Amino acid sequence: MSTSVATSSTSGSKVALEKTVVKSWKTPIALGFFALVSVVLFGVFGRSGVTQFRVSTSADLIQIPDMFVPSDLTCWVLAIVMVALAAFAAWRVKVAAKVPLWLTIVFAIVFVFAFLTWAAAGALIPIPGLLIGAVSLSVPLIFGALSGVICERTGVVNIAIEGQLLAGAFTSAIVASVTKQPFAGLIAAMVAGMLVSFVLAAFAIKYLVDQIIVGVVLNVLVSGLTGFLFSKVLSPNEQLLNHPPRFDRIDIPVLGQIPIIGPVLFNQTIIVYIMYLTIAVVAFALFRTRWGLRTRSIGEYPQAADTVGIKVNTTRFWNVSLGGAIAGFGGAYFTLGSVGLFTKDMTAGAGFIALAAVIFGRWDPIRATLAGLLFGFATNLQSVLGVIGSPVPSQFMLMLPYVVTIFAVAGLVGMSRPPAADGKPYIK
Repeated sequence: MSTSVATSSTSGSKVALEKTVVKSWKTPIALGFFALVSVVLFGVFGRSGVTQFRVSTSADLIQIPDMFVPSDLTCWVLAIVMVALAAFAAWRVKVAAKVPLWLTIVFAIVFVFAFLTWAAAGALIPIPGLLIGAVSLSVPLIFGALSGVICERTGVVNIAIEGQLLAGAFTSAIVASVTKQPFAGLIAAMVAGMLVSFVLAAFAIKYLVDQIIVGVVLNVLVSGLTGFLFSKVLSPNEQLLNHPPRFDRIDIPVLGQIPIIGPVLFNQTIIVYIMYLTIAVVAFALFRTRWGLRTRSIGEYPQAADTVGIKVNTTRFWNVSLGGAIAGFGGAYFTLGSVGLFTKDMTAGAGFIALAAVIFGRWDPIRATLAGLLFGFATNLQSVLGVIGSPVPSQFMLMLPYVVTIFAVAGLVGMSRPPAADGKPYIK
């Protein structure tokens, strides 16, 4: 009798657990929407012709011939594949299973390839050039996203990433122009980003001001201040104050000659190589060191961290400062690695896209990096399709990066939860 009661209670608990499983249909719905768009746009309204994809460059050790694909047939096949992937995602949710990350990645790759095949029908797509531009545009987004991950993991919402990037770009241009030393500009950019984060930390942590409001005010303040100084100081003295030397590209032997990934990853400036190191260090330190454990504990349950002797507000203050330094470093890329001079509001909302990458990446440094690469790819795609004469309207191409950002955060994130104490001031 007792055995049957125990068995029934066990089965009852299993049923209860099954009933409490939360099903999120966000990812299947998003994938289904894009699959439907693919069938209609790429299939029904497909374009005839042959799309040429160039894979290798003249400097590659192994020359891979260009790939020619029939546009209409390829788009139909890829659209059917996307419908199957969306259906598989829906089935996983129906049986209360998690939609794997690889499925979303594969779907995104198939969708992008189908879009390129359709948009470039009868034209040439240089894959290495497309990816090189994507990585270059992703650099400030990745630095900003890493800054956001560190700050939010410690419990502070860093809305001021845009201001930190802009301050870093402005300061690095002046210091590098005066000293003729780009490394001096990098250090100055880190200091500028840290100073902006000091203000954020002081008001949000010490004086308990709403973190969102402080971040927005700082963005407006830095934008107005740098715009005023650009008009009154930099523009009249452009050769002296706004003519910084840029970092040259460093080609790593052998690795730089690998097809596709060689010119994309191993023929970059020193800032990009430092970005690789920063990603690895932040990912390791956040999940494998005592500092990372304390940071994450403060972001989740600061009261418990305080009881074991961790100084919550002090740790938050220095972590926010570290995040500001990383964002300022990313801002230096605009002037020392990309554009070559400072222009008014040159970050153009990169800080807010970086913040979206933090959410899309679920507050994880590696995932946030991948999200930054996605947004950088979308930004560069508009330029490439404009050059080849794509039928896509230019107005849509201009808003493409922001459309991708909205869909990624609203539809493809799925179930996500920020750190429990994120945005909440701690009073001892």
